[in-house]
Amino acid sequence: MTSIGGAGMVDWNLAVATATRLVRPGPEISREEAREVVAELRRHAKAAEEHVRAFTRMIPEGTEPEDTPVLVVDRAGWIKANVAGFRALLRPLLEKMEERRTGGAGGAVLGAVGSKVTGVEVGMLLSFLASRVLGQYETFAPATRELPASADGGGRLLLVAPNIVHVERELAADPHDFRLWVALHEETHRTQFTAVPWLRDHLQGEIQSFLDETDVDPMTFLERLREAAQSLAGGRPEGESDEGGGRSLVELVQTPAQREILGRLTAVMSLLEGHADYVMDGVGPEVVSSVAEIREKFQQRRARGASRLDQALRKLLGLDAKLRQYRDGERFVRAVVDEVGMDGFNRVWTSPNTLPTKAEIARPADWIARVHRKAES
Repeated sequence: MTSIGGAGMVDWNLAVATATRLVRPGPEISREEAREVVAELRRHAKAAEEHVRAFTRMIPEGTEPEDTPVLVVDRAGWIKANVAGFRALLRPLLEKMEERRTGGAGGAVLGAVGSKVTGVEVGMLLSFLASRVLGQYETFAPATRELPASADGGGRLLLVAPNIVHVERELAADPHDFRLWVALHEETHRTQFTAVPWLRDHLQGEIQSFLDETDVDPMTFLERLREAAQSLAGGRPEGESDEGGGRSLVELVQTPAQREILGRLTAVMSLLEGHADYVMDGVGPEVVSSVAEIREKFQQRRARGASRLDQALRKLLGLDAKLRQYRDGERFVRAVVDEVGMDGFNRVWTSPNTLPTKAEIARPADWIARVHRKAES
Protein backbone atom coordinates (compact mmCIF):
# COMPACT_ATOMS: atom_id res chain seq x y z
CA MET A 1 0.00 0.00 0.00
CA THR A 2 2.03 2.93 -1.26
CA SER A 3 1.20 6.61 -1.13
CA ILE A 4 -1.55 8.17 -3.21
CA GLY A 5 -1.03 10.64 -6.03
CA GLY A 6 2.68 11.15 -6.50
CA ALA A 7 4.28 12.34 -3.26
CA GLY A 8 1.02 11.52 -1.54
CA MET A 9 -0.77 12.86 1.52
CA VAL A 10 -0.54 9.63 3.53
CA ASP A 11 2.11 6.94 3.69
CA TRP A 12 -0.28 4.01 4.12
CA ASN A 13 2.48 1.47 4.71
CA LEU A 14 3.72 3.57 7.61
CA ALA A 15 0.15 3.97 8.91
CA VAL A 16 -0.18 0.16 9.09
CA ALA A 17 3.26 -0.25 10.70
CA THR A 18 2.59 2.50 13.26
CA ALA A 19 -0.86 1.23 14.22
CA THR A 20 0.39 -2.35 14.51
CA ARG A 21 3.30 -1.29 16.70
CA LEU A 22 1.25 0.98 18.99
CA VAL A 23 -1.94 -1.02 19.39
CA ARG A 24 -2.46 -2.39 22.89
CA PRO A 25 -1.69 -6.07 23.36
CA GLY A 26 -4.71 -8.32 23.54
CA PRO A 27 -5.80 -10.25 26.63
CA GLU A 28 -3.58 -13.04 27.85
CA ILE A 29 -4.77 -16.26 26.29
CA SER A 30 -3.18 -19.61 25.54
CA ARG A 31 -2.65 -20.79 21.97
CA GLU A 32 -5.17 -23.59 22.48
CA GLU A 33 -7.79 -21.26 23.91
CA ALA A 34 -7.24 -18.83 21.05
CA ARG A 35 -7.91 -21.61 18.53
CA GLU A 36 -11.11 -22.51 20.40
CA VAL A 37 -12.28 -18.87 20.38
CA VAL A 38 -11.71 -18.57 16.63
CA ALA A 39 -13.53 -21.84 15.92
CA GLU A 40 -16.46 -20.86 18.13
CA LEU A 41 -16.80 -17.42 16.52
CA ARG A 42 -16.96 -19.06 13.11
CA ARG A 43 -19.68 -21.43 14.32
CA HIS A 44 -21.61 -18.56 15.86
CA ALA A 45 -21.37 -16.55 12.65
CA LYS A 46 -22.98 -19.41 10.75
CA ALA A 47 -25.68 -19.92 13.38
CA ALA A 48 -26.33 -16.16 13.53
CA GLU A 49 -26.93 -16.10 9.78
CA GLU A 50 -29.85 -18.52 10.12
CA HIS A 51 -31.31 -16.76 13.18
CA VAL A 52 -31.12 -13.30 11.59
CA ARG A 53 -32.67 -14.41 8.32
CA ALA A 54 -35.58 -16.07 10.12
CA PHE A 55 -36.20 -13.06 12.37
CA THR A 56 -35.86 -10.25 9.81
CA ARG A 57 -37.55 -12.02 6.87
CA MET A 58 -35.43 -9.86 4.57
CA ILE A 59 -34.40 -12.79 2.36
CA PRO A 60 -37.32 -14.65 0.73
CA GLU A 61 -37.30 -18.43 1.08
CA GLY A 62 -35.67 -20.20 -1.83
CA THR A 63 -33.38 -17.29 -2.70
CA GLU A 64 -29.70 -17.10 -1.87
CA PRO A 65 -27.96 -13.68 -2.01
CA GLU A 66 -24.32 -13.30 -2.91
CA ASP A 67 -22.11 -14.72 -0.21
CA THR A 68 -19.53 -12.63 1.60
CA PRO A 69 -16.65 -14.06 3.63
CA VAL A 70 -16.57 -14.15 7.43
CA LEU A 71 -13.07 -13.50 8.80
CA VAL A 72 -11.99 -13.87 12.43
CA VAL A 73 -9.04 -11.48 12.83
CA ASP A 74 -6.70 -10.09 15.45
CA ARG A 75 -6.10 -6.38 15.95
CA ALA A 76 -3.37 -6.24 13.31
CA GLY A 77 -5.71 -7.91 10.82
CA TRP A 78 -8.41 -5.33 11.55
CA ILE A 79 -5.88 -2.53 10.97
CA LYS A 80 -4.77 -3.93 7.60
CA ALA A 81 -8.36 -4.44 6.44
CA ASN A 82 -9.42 -0.92 7.37
CA VAL A 83 -6.39 0.78 5.89
CA ALA A 84 -7.17 -0.93 2.58
CA GLY A 85 -10.78 0.27 2.81
CA PHE A 86 -9.86 3.83 3.83
CA ARG A 87 -7.31 4.06 1.06
CA ALA A 88 -9.88 3.16 -1.58
CA LEU A 89 -12.69 5.28 -0.16
CA LEU A 90 -10.63 8.41 0.55
CA ARG A 91 -8.71 8.40 -2.74
CA PRO A 92 -10.76 11.24 -4.36
CA LEU A 93 -10.47 13.49 -1.28
CA LEU A 94 -6.74 12.92 -0.85
CA GLU A 95 -6.04 13.47 -4.53
CA LYS A 96 -7.89 16.79 -4.32
CA MET A 97 -5.94 17.78 -1.22
CA GLU A 98 -2.70 16.74 -2.93
CA GLU A 99 -3.46 19.16 -5.77
CA ARG A 100 -4.11 21.97 -3.30
CA ARG A 101 -0.94 21.11 -1.40
CA THR A 102 1.24 21.75 -4.45
CA GLY A 103 0.15 25.34 -4.89
CA GLY A 104 -1.92 26.24 -1.83
CA ALA A 105 -1.15 28.22 1.29
CA GLY A 106 -0.25 25.16 3.33
CA GLY A 107 1.84 23.59 0.61
CA ALA A 108 5.28 24.45 1.96
CA VAL A 109 4.50 23.25 5.46
CA LEU A 110 2.86 20.08 4.24
CA GLY A 111 5.74 19.45 1.89
CA ALA A 112 8.13 19.65 4.84
CA VAL A 113 5.96 17.50 7.08
CA GLY A 114 5.43 14.96 4.35
CA SER A 115 3.32 11.88 3.96
CA LYS A 116 5.34 9.94 6.54
CA VAL A 117 4.29 12.14 9.45
CA THR A 118 0.69 12.00 8.26
CA GLY A 119 1.01 8.22 8.02
CA VAL A 120 2.21 8.07 11.64
CA GLU A 121 -0.76 10.20 12.76
CA VAL A 122 -3.28 8.06 10.88
CA GLY A 123 -1.61 5.00 12.39
CA MET A 124 -2.01 6.41 15.90
CA LEU A 125 -5.73 6.91 15.36
CA LEU A 126 -6.13 3.39 13.99
CA SER A 127 -4.25 1.96 16.98
CA PHE A 128 -6.83 3.60 19.25
CA LEU A 129 -9.76 2.12 17.33
CA ALA A 130 -8.24 -1.33 16.80
CA SER A 131 -8.58 -2.34 20.44
CA ARG A 132 -12.23 -1.24 20.66
CA VAL A 133 -14.05 -2.70 17.65
CA LEU A 134 -15.75 -6.05 18.35
CA GLY A 135 -16.92 -6.72 14.83
CA GLN A 136 -17.50 -4.91 11.58
CA TYR A 137 -19.18 -5.50 8.25
CA GLU A 138 -16.81 -3.92 5.76
CA THR A 139 -19.04 -2.58 3.04
CA PHE A 140 -16.21 -1.24 0.88
CA ALA A 141 -13.55 -3.88 1.15
CA PRO A 142 -11.00 -4.37 -1.62
CA ALA A 143 -9.75 -7.95 -1.63
CA THR A 144 -6.12 -8.65 -0.75
CA ARG A 145 -4.09 -11.85 -0.56
CA GLU A 146 -4.58 -12.03 3.20
CA LEU A 147 -8.13 -10.64 3.34
CA PRO A 148 -10.61 -11.93 0.76
CA ALA A 149 -13.81 -10.07 -0.05
CA SER A 150 -16.94 -10.80 -2.06
CA ALA A 151 -16.70 -11.35 -5.79
CA ASP A 152 -17.77 -7.79 -6.67
CA GLY A 153 -14.85 -6.34 -4.69
CA GLY A 154 -16.75 -5.31 -1.58
CA GLY A 155 -18.16 -6.92 1.51
CA ARG A 156 -16.73 -9.05 4.29
CA LEU A 157 -17.57 -9.61 7.92
CA LEU A 158 -14.78 -9.15 10.46
CA LEU A 159 -14.95 -10.47 14.03
CA VAL A 160 -12.06 -9.17 16.16
CA ALA A 161 -11.35 -12.09 18.50
CA PRO A 162 -9.08 -10.43 21.12
CA ASN A 163 -11.48 -7.53 21.60
CA ILE A 164 -14.45 -9.85 22.05
CA VAL A 165 -12.53 -11.85 24.66
CA HIS A 166 -11.43 -8.64 26.41
CA VAL A 167 -14.99 -7.27 26.72
CA GLU A 168 -16.59 -10.56 27.76
CA ARG A 169 -14.04 -10.76 30.58
CA GLU A 170 -14.54 -7.12 31.54
CA LEU A 171 -18.32 -7.66 31.76
CA ALA A 172 -17.96 -11.06 33.44
CA ALA A 173 -20.37 -12.32 30.78
CA ASP A 174 -20.88 -15.92 29.75
CA PRO A 175 -18.32 -16.26 26.92
CA HIS A 176 -20.46 -18.47 24.67
CA ASP A 177 -23.52 -16.24 25.03
CA PHE A 178 -21.54 -13.02 24.51
CA ARG A 179 -19.83 -14.30 21.37
CA LEU A 180 -23.14 -15.31 19.81
CA TRP A 181 -24.70 -11.99 20.85
CA VAL A 182 -21.94 -10.05 19.05
CA ALA A 183 -22.24 -12.31 16.00
CA LEU A 184 -25.98 -11.58 15.80
CA HIS A 185 -25.35 -7.83 15.58
CA GLU A 186 -22.66 -8.09 12.92
CA GLU A 187 -24.55 -10.72 10.93
CA THR A 188 -27.49 -8.33 10.75
CA HIS A 189 -25.27 -5.84 8.94
CA ARG A 190 -24.13 -8.59 6.58
CA THR A 191 -27.76 -9.49 5.88
CA GLN A 192 -28.69 -5.85 5.28
CA PHE A 193 -26.17 -5.49 2.49
CA THR A 194 -26.53 -8.93 0.93
CA ALA A 195 -30.36 -8.84 0.96
CA VAL A 196 -30.62 -5.28 -0.39
CA PRO A 197 -28.45 -5.16 -3.53
CA TRP A 198 -28.83 -1.40 -4.12
CA LEU A 199 -27.82 -0.40 -0.57
CA ARG A 200 -24.05 -0.61 -1.02
CA ASP A 201 -24.03 1.48 -4.23
CA HIS A 202 -26.40 4.02 -2.67
CA LEU A 203 -24.22 4.43 0.40
CA GLN A 204 -21.04 4.62 -1.66
CA GLY A 205 -22.64 7.26 -3.89
CA GLU A 206 -23.60 9.39 -0.90
CA ILE A 207 -20.11 9.13 0.60
CA GLN A 208 -18.44 10.02 -2.69
CA SER A 209 -20.79 12.99 -3.11
CA PHE A 210 -19.80 14.11 0.38
CA LEU A 211 -16.10 13.83 -0.46
CA ASP A 212 -16.57 15.55 -3.85
CA GLU A 213 -18.04 18.56 -2.04
CA THR A 214 -15.12 18.78 0.36
CA ASP A 215 -13.16 21.99 0.12
CA VAL A 216 -10.86 21.73 3.11
CA ASP A 217 -7.47 23.33 3.38
CA PRO A 218 -4.88 20.54 3.64
CA MET A 219 -3.04 22.31 6.46
CA THR A 220 -6.25 22.50 8.52
CA PHE A 221 -6.92 18.81 7.92
CA LEU A 222 -3.38 17.93 9.00
CA GLU A 223 -3.74 20.06 12.14
CA ARG A 224 -6.91 18.14 13.05
CA LEU A 225 -5.07 14.84 12.63
CA ARG A 226 -2.23 16.16 14.77
CA GLU A 227 -4.67 17.24 17.48
CA ALA A 228 -6.01 13.69 17.63
CA ALA A 229 -2.50 12.24 17.72
CA GLN A 230 -1.45 14.63 20.50
CA SER A 231 -4.49 13.55 22.50
CA LEU A 232 -3.26 9.97 22.24
CA ALA A 233 0.23 10.99 23.27
CA GLY A 234 -0.78 12.91 26.38
CA GLY A 235 -4.04 14.75 26.18
CA ARG A 236 -4.87 18.38 25.44
CA PRO A 237 -2.04 20.84 26.10
CA GLU A 238 -2.20 22.40 29.57
CA GLY A 239 -4.45 25.46 29.76
CA GLU A 240 -6.11 24.84 26.41
CA SER A 241 -9.88 25.11 26.59
CA ASP A 242 -12.09 22.39 25.19
CA GLU A 243 -14.67 24.97 24.04
CA GLY A 244 -14.62 25.39 20.30
CA GLY A 245 -12.30 22.41 19.98
CA GLY A 246 -13.10 18.76 19.91
CA ARG A 247 -14.76 19.06 16.52
CA SER A 248 -14.93 15.77 14.74
CA LEU A 249 -13.03 15.15 11.52
CA VAL A 250 -16.39 14.87 9.74
CA GLU A 251 -17.60 18.25 11.05
CA LEU A 252 -14.39 19.85 9.88
CA VAL A 253 -15.06 19.30 6.18
CA GLN A 254 -18.70 20.33 5.89
CA THR A 255 -20.03 22.74 3.28
CA PRO A 256 -23.77 23.55 3.07
CA ALA A 257 -24.21 20.83 0.43
CA GLN A 258 -22.32 18.39 2.63
CA ARG A 259 -24.61 19.09 5.56
CA GLU A 260 -27.54 17.85 3.47
CA ILE A 261 -25.63 14.73 2.44
CA LEU A 262 -24.46 14.15 6.00
CA GLY A 263 -28.06 14.35 7.21
CA ARG A 264 -29.02 11.56 4.80
CA LEU A 265 -25.97 9.50 5.76
CA THR A 266 -26.74 9.95 9.45
CA ALA A 267 -30.28 8.69 8.88
CA VAL A 268 -29.08 5.61 6.98
CA MET A 269 -26.42 4.77 9.55
CA SER A 270 -28.92 5.22 12.39
CA LEU A 271 -31.27 2.84 10.59
CA LEU A 272 -28.57 0.21 10.03
CA GLU A 273 -27.15 0.36 13.56
CA GLY A 274 -30.55 0.55 15.24
CA HIS A 275 -31.87 -2.35 13.17
CA ALA A 276 -28.85 -4.45 14.16
CA ASP A 277 -29.40 -3.68 17.86
CA TYR A 278 -33.13 -4.45 17.53
CA VAL A 279 -32.48 -7.79 15.81
CA MET A 280 -29.75 -8.70 18.27
CA ASP A 281 -32.14 -8.22 21.19
CA GLY A 282 -35.09 -9.74 19.34
CA VAL A 283 -33.30 -12.96 18.51
CA GLY A 284 -31.39 -13.00 21.78
CA PRO A 285 -33.99 -14.39 24.24
CA GLU A 286 -34.47 -17.48 22.06
CA VAL A 287 -30.81 -18.39 21.66
CA VAL A 288 -28.80 -16.40 24.24
CA SER A 289 -29.96 -17.32 27.74
CA SER A 290 -28.20 -14.43 29.49
CA VAL A 291 -29.10 -11.76 26.91
CA ALA A 292 -30.81 -9.42 29.42
CA GLU A 293 -27.76 -9.41 31.69
CA ILE A 294 -25.39 -8.91 28.75
CA ARG A 295 -27.44 -6.03 27.33
CA GLU A 296 -27.64 -4.25 30.71
CA LYS A 297 -23.90 -4.53 31.35
CA PHE A 298 -23.04 -3.55 27.79
CA GLN A 299 -25.29 -0.47 27.88
CA GLN A 300 -23.66 0.60 31.14
CA ARG A 301 -20.26 0.17 29.52
CA ARG A 302 -21.30 2.28 26.52
CA ALA A 303 -22.72 5.03 28.71
CA ARG A 304 -19.80 5.04 31.13
CA GLY A 305 -17.13 5.34 28.47
CA ALA A 306 -13.58 5.38 29.73
CA SER A 307 -11.06 8.07 30.59
CA ARG A 308 -11.31 11.74 29.66
CA LEU A 309 -8.77 11.02 26.93
CA ASP A 310 -11.02 8.29 25.54
CA GLN A 311 -14.01 10.64 25.57
CA ALA A 312 -12.05 13.39 23.79
CA LEU A 313 -11.00 11.00 21.05
CA ARG A 314 -14.55 9.68 20.69
CA LYS A 315 -15.69 13.26 20.12
CA LEU A 316 -12.90 13.99 17.66
CA LEU A 317 -13.49 10.84 15.62
CA GLY A 318 -17.26 11.23 15.66
CA LEU A 319 -17.79 8.09 17.77
CA ASP A 320 -20.14 9.91 20.15
CA ALA A 321 -22.44 10.43 17.17
CA LYS A 322 -22.28 6.70 16.45
CA LEU A 323 -23.52 5.93 19.97
CA ARG A 324 -26.50 8.23 19.38
CA GLN A 325 -27.19 6.37 16.15
CA TYR A 326 -27.58 3.09 18.06
CA ARG A 327 -30.14 4.65 20.41
CA ASP A 328 -32.10 6.72 17.89
CA GLY A 329 -32.13 4.01 15.24
CA GLU A 330 -33.25 1.28 17.62
CA ARG A 331 -36.14 3.46 18.84
CA PHE A 332 -37.19 4.08 15.22
CA VAL A 333 -37.14 0.38 14.30
CA ARG A 334 -39.00 -0.66 17.44
CA ALA A 335 -41.71 1.97 16.97
CA VAL A 336 -42.27 1.04 13.31
CA VAL A 337 -42.35 -2.73 13.95
CA ASP A 338 -44.77 -2.21 16.85
CA GLU A 339 -47.07 -0.24 14.55
CA VAL A 340 -46.91 -2.08 11.20
CA GLY A 341 -45.09 -5.36 11.92
CA MET A 342 -41.82 -6.72 10.55
CA ASP A 343 -43.05 -7.00 6.96
CA GLY A 344 -44.33 -3.43 7.15
CA PHE A 345 -40.98 -2.26 8.48
CA ASN A 346 -39.19 -4.08 5.66
CA ARG A 347 -40.67 -1.62 3.18
CA VAL A 348 -37.75 0.54 4.29
CA TRP A 349 -35.53 -1.61 2.03
CA THR A 350 -37.63 -1.06 -1.13
CA SER A 351 -35.54 1.78 -2.61
CA PRO A 352 -33.55 4.85 -1.56
CA ASN A 353 -36.86 6.76 -1.56
CA THR A 354 -38.24 4.62 1.28
CA LEU A 355 -35.25 5.14 3.56
CA PRO A 356 -36.12 7.34 6.54
CA THR A 357 -34.94 10.93 6.66
CA LYS A 358 -33.04 12.24 9.66
CA ALA A 359 -36.26 13.90 10.89
CA GLU A 360 -38.21 10.66 10.44
CA ILE A 361 -35.68 8.74 12.55
CA ALA A 362 -36.76 11.01 15.41
CA ARG A 363 -40.46 10.80 14.42
CA PRO A 364 -41.23 7.26 13.19
CA ALA A 365 -44.92 8.10 12.72
CA ASP A 366 -43.93 10.50 9.93
CA TRP A 367 -42.15 7.70 8.06
CA ILE A 368 -45.16 5.41 8.50
CA ALA A 369 -47.46 8.14 7.20
CA ARG A 370 -45.25 8.79 4.16
CA VAL A 371 -44.49 5.20 3.17
CA HIS A 372 -47.57 3.28 4.37
CA ARG A 373 -50.48 5.69 4.42
CA LYS A 374 -49.53 7.16 1.03
CA ALA A 375 -49.26 3.68 -0.49
CA GLU A 376 -52.66 2.72 0.93
CA SER A 377 -54.48 5.85 -0.24
